[in-house]
Amino acid sequence: MPNNTAKMPTLDWNDLQYVLAVARDGAYAPAGRRLSADPTTVARRVRAIESALQTKLFERAADGEIRPTEAGEVVIARAEIVEAQIGGLSEAVEGVDSAVSGSVRVTSVPLLLNRVLVPALPTLLARYPDLRIELVADARDLNLGRRDADIAVRLARPGGLVGNRVFARRIGMLRYAVYAPKVCKDDASDLPWITYEGEMAALAPARWIDEAARRGGGLAAVAVNDAESVLQRVQAGLGRSLLPRIVAERTPGIARTDFDGAALLEREIWTLTHPDVRHLARVSVVLTWIEATLASGEM
Repeated sequence: MPNNTAKMPTLDWNDLQYVLAVARDGAYAPAGRRLSADPTTVARRVRAIESALQTKLFERAADGEIRPTEAGEVVIARAEIVEAQIGGLSEAVEGVDSAVSGSVRVTSVPLLLNRVLVPALPTLLARYPDLRIELVADARDLNLGRRDADIAVRLARPGGLVGNRVFARRIGMLRYAVYAPKVCKDDASDLPWITYEGEMAALAPARWIDEAARRGGGLAAVAVNDAESVLQRVQAGLGRSLLPRIVAERTPGIARTDFDGAALLEREIWTLTHPDVRHLARVSVVLTWIEATLASGEM
């Protein structure tokens, strides 16, 4: 009796490259440049794959960008596994020491990057002189899928949209305390609270500070849009505020002060990496360094 069960066609790596390129670039033209092919060829190959799988892998969004369908996300996740395995072959046969070379692009919120990671860089680079670190101080969620960064350090659990396309790992906790100008640390209860401007009101530290200000002290006459600016205003003597201990404890001119109100804030620290690169020795080394450097954040 003949077997009429439909079988999913076997795709080779050359087919899957076109799917990944379109997923990462959001359009046929840049995907073609990535693969040294014209946009027509990219579109034709994607349609051929869709025909073979009998499902649509991409759809065009209102902004004109081509985005994966639910079925496309499944195919992309499998294709990335294949790509990582192929890309890891050369690394697997080389010595680990010789592989710790080349560039690794790291993004993090400006305060952690500039005040914690940058001062720790000399030790890392002295051990791995062929390593090149590109640091991107940005609070936005850069697109790891499009290689805007190899590693992202974030202060919240990744949302559901991350899915299988990014490897996320919680590496510790960022603990906060209240800090005031050093000359006022023993009498800081009447100092105003330095907080964030309106567009940043949803941030966890901003919500905590606004609640504390209602308990006493009120808000300072100045509001800022990032934690670095908060730190500088406290240093300038304009008031007190909530700051990460890993940064504030090593900042001159300010001191931790007692606070009897709400429980102090704690935030999770996460690293995000793309499956394409997390197996690389240079990326693994930098991930280990980041985790060790930020471990003191649990002080």
